[in-house]
Amino acid sequence: MSVTFDYKAMSGERRKEIKHHLPEEKIDELLREATDDRRKERLGFLKNLYYGDSVAKAADREGRSAATGRRWADAWNEGGLDGLMPSFGGGRPPKLDEDEQEELVEMLRDGQPWKSQEIQHLLKEEFDVEYHPDYLGKFLRELGLSYAKPRPKRPNRPENPEEILDERVGDALDEDDDPHNREEGDDEEGWTVDDDVCTDGGTVLGFFDASQPQPYDNSRRVWYVDDPHVERSLVKTEDSAVGFYALNGESTVRWKETEEKERICEVLEAVREQNPGQRILLVLDKHGSHICEYTRKRAHQLGIDLVFLPSGSPHLNPIEQVWKHLKWTMAPIIVEDEDEFHELVKDEFDQVTQRISFAKDGLV
Repeated sequence: MSVTFDYKAMSGERRKEIKHHLPEEKIDELLREATDDRRKERLGFLKNLYYGDSVAKAADREGRSAATGRRWADAWNEGGLDGLMPSFGGGRPPKLDEDEQEELVEMLRDGQPWKSQEIQHLLKEEFDVEYHPDYLGKFLRELGLSYAKPRPKRPNRPENPEEILDERVGDALDEDDDPHNREEGDDEEGWTVDDDVCTDGGTVLGFFDASQPQPYDNSRRVWYVDDPHVERSLVKTEDSAVGFYALNGESTVRWKETEEKERICEVLEAVREQNPGQRILLVLDKHGSHICEYTRKRAHQLGIDLVFLPSGSPHLNPIEQVWKHLKWTMAPIIVEDEDEFHELVKDEFDQVTQRISFAKDGLV
């Protein structure tokens, strides 16, 4: 069995789908007939996409930036040939031509992140142009910029967390006599697989984590006819939802009063029950109750190999996206009591882990 990870897919990035508005033969014909260099450039970019290049690679072959490639790809998808080919002949010329726009993108990349006022100042100082505040956002998005809250970089994250995780998964897959979960200094006793556990039916790969969703979330807007007030008292739960998101097996979630090692091992037992007869590779973070000898030994007894994420790398755990989606869909919601909410979360977890792939192409 070979396991590789598509980390861009895990983090939400997707290869842009390119619509085939024209057959490839027609694009070749247009290329032969084109006399304007700018038309040739765009048609060449389109030809590269048809060959299977990514948007960034197709643009690079034409000497253009990835941001320009994204704009061209969007224009083609939305408007076909007319959308891809600008009106070079008439109309008001843009304040910045394409070369200046690419120069601006590089300046913004070097100094990111930027406030809107800082970009206005940069435009005035470097290009002697001004944009109305209401239009600036549209212009920047057309250049491929994103407007979002910055995420602080975790100081303890290694430079190559993807490679480290890939190597750890490979180590776990290597069959040898020494228990994968055992570490130097652990007790020698008890590292034997339970008699009733069979692991010769293939390998399940999944991701493990805990969260505390609540049936209320005042950050999400909802529609009201009258005043936006909730008449009934809101339910609160102190329990943790501990989940296993399987890529090629059965996912499961359990509510636990605490995240202590005994409760975590109860969930591992449920994971084993849901995935009988198979070896299980379970990727998880280095929470204290996860890395302790008690949990590692119990996991080995259950035929589960624990693969720990590199420090400061929650972005490599796609179950984080499951929790995010679940919290968004489940709140705000009015329930009678805590038990009802627990059942709703279980149902939604089961549905979303079957319906949506947050780790597309994660297993090959």
